[in-house]
Amino acid sequence: MASTSRNRSRSRQRASTSKNVTTISPENERGRLADLWKEAFPVGTEWDQYDKVYEINWDFKNLENAFEDGGLLFGKRVYLFGCTEPQLVWFKNEDGSDISRVVHIPAVVAVTSPFPPSDKVGIKSVQMEGEMIVPMKEMKMGWIPYIPEDVTEHTSLERYKTQIFTLKCTQRRAALKQLRQERIKKYEYCLPYLYQPLKEEDVQEDTIVNIMYPFDDESKPPVVAEYDWQFDEYEEFSDNLIEGEELPAEEKEKFMAYVKSLVMAEKKKLREAREARKRAIEEMSQETKDALKNMQFYKFYPVKTDDTPDISDKKAAFINRYYGKANQVL
Repeated sequence: MASTSRNRSRSRQRASTSKNVTTISPENERGRLADLWKEAFPVGTEWDQYDKVYEINWDFKNLENAFEDGGLLFGKRVYLFGCTEPQLVWFKNEDGSDISRVVHIPAVVAVTSPFPPSDKVGIKSVQMEGEMIVPMKEMKMGWIPYIPEDVTEHTSLERYKTQIFTLKCTQRRAALKQLRQERIKKYEYCLPYLYQPLKEEDVQEDTIVNIMYPFDDESKPPVVAEYDWQFDEYEEFSDNLIEGEELPAEEKEKFMAYVKSLVMAEKKKLREAREARKRAIEEMSQETKDALKNMQFYKFYPVKTDDTPDISDKKAAFINRYYGKANQVL
């Protein structure tokens, strides 16, 4: 009898627990999303500009409304990441006069997808010859389920489900002074990465190589130029540089060999990328293909309020070199 009583008690506990499990999905988060945009880490923003982004009381009511019944993101699984765009904007002074200054305008990109769009970031700067594609965790970033604060105060997160995920960074700014400058700069050069093999089939390959030809005499500035193997000829291209006194005649053969090596390396890189893309598509499940085809990007900017600048003419569909353009800008 005691055993039966204990079993009934456990059953009641399990039943009670299952009743308490609440699904935190976009449709029941109304009124809780006013600060959701702040949860999406502004990837690529300089650390010394980070706090300045939040000095202005930006209003993302449009993002909040998108999750309501009838909104663009209602009932969907959504992944959010932030970015900032430095722009010269106008403000109203206290005396009514207009003043202007450069501010980092925040934007939030919403990706609708049944799975995380990527677990990697791309790192690329003008100083770097190539790009680095690294796991998010290497930069202390990752997709985190969004749970409103009033939920976390009263209930453990394990008992909740969510359909909203935000890109978070756990790098403590207080610890930045202990990092090398090179490591700090990587955060400023970060971009959310997305591999889109299905779309890349339609992208025209770049046939241009950037030339920075050095001389043995380091006091001479290098020859800086762009060579398009689709339209340029090695001989004619070199002769034009010689005629323009950018390249000494005695360097012609050596210069042409240098350019040819760059072209060969770039063609090899493109060929390997095509082969990798082909393999990726062949190995991809139909479910993944459908998800990639149906993946949508929405880019949200702050709406105009009495105490914020009008940035309506600053909006741009471009997200980054990996995501391309947003399907819709709001």
